[in-house]
Amino acid sequence: RKEYSVQPQIKSQRAEPELSLSQVPSPIENVSGLLSLVRSIHRKSEMNLLSFRMSKAARELLTPQQLTEKVSFCMIGMNRGRFLKTSISFVWLVVLFGCLFVVLISVLRLPEVSNSRKAIGLYHNTKTRESSESSSIGKFGEKMIEMLPEDLAFTVFVPSERAFERDLRLRKNESLVEKMNDDTYAVISRVLGFSAVPRTIITDDVSSGEEILYDSISGFVLYISKDVDGMLVVNRVRSEKVDIKRNKIVVHVMDGVIMDAEFEESVQPDDDDDEEK
Repeated sequence: RKEYSVQPQIKSQRAEPELSLSQVPSPIENVSGLLSLVRSIHRKSEMNLLSFRMSKAARELLTPQQLTEKVSFCMIGMNRGRFLKTSISFVWLVVLFGCLFVVLISVLRLPEVSNSRKAIGLYHNTKTRESSESSSIGKFGEKMIEMLPEDLAFTVFVPSERAFERDLRLRKNESLVEKMNDDTYAVISRVLGFSAVPRTIITDDVSSGEEILYDSISGFVLYISKDVDGMLVVNRVRSEKVDIKRNKIVVHVMDGVIMDAEFEESVQPDDDDDEEK
């Protein structure tokens, strides 16, 4: 018989070392550990974000064909924007030039209208003045002026219609029925010889209180002076209208007939004729 020696198995228990006060972690060490933990977590999150962005960029990588299509699409969009801007600018330019054209036409046409109105008014005033001057000169005075050349300077002291009738016994209704007869023509031409001067004489050429002398085309001396009211007095015959111009001819309508004594006697009516009348 074998004898087994039984030895009691005793569990080895390690005695835990006792902690001393020097081995207890301080609060500062706990904070530093916490900070290091936070830093490590932050580094991991940054790495995860970087990897995510890289994976996203990798997913968005385009092939050359896709890149060309995308660039073409962008160029088309840019061209469309430029075309739209160009079209709007062109429309604005057309509108601007149209407005400027309308303004220029309006400005250029306004003076023409005013000038035409002025011309019409001037023409109307000229015609009115000519008609009034013709009526003041009379038919016999017009006949006297027609005997003179229009391209030469003359001054004619024309008798008025009343002076022709009063001093020369000439009435336009009797003497100018169809045309002047020989006697009427002779009388008018003789009066023209006495009252026409071969030069221009207007009222401004004669000073007040001064008397000037001129020879008529027949050699008859004319004594010309100016009255206080500006009217001319020729051989004691006073004027009614002065400074009427017909081309180069100046006409003064007189309240009487300028003639010499011999012609005045020849045109005076006989006493026998007056008694018979």
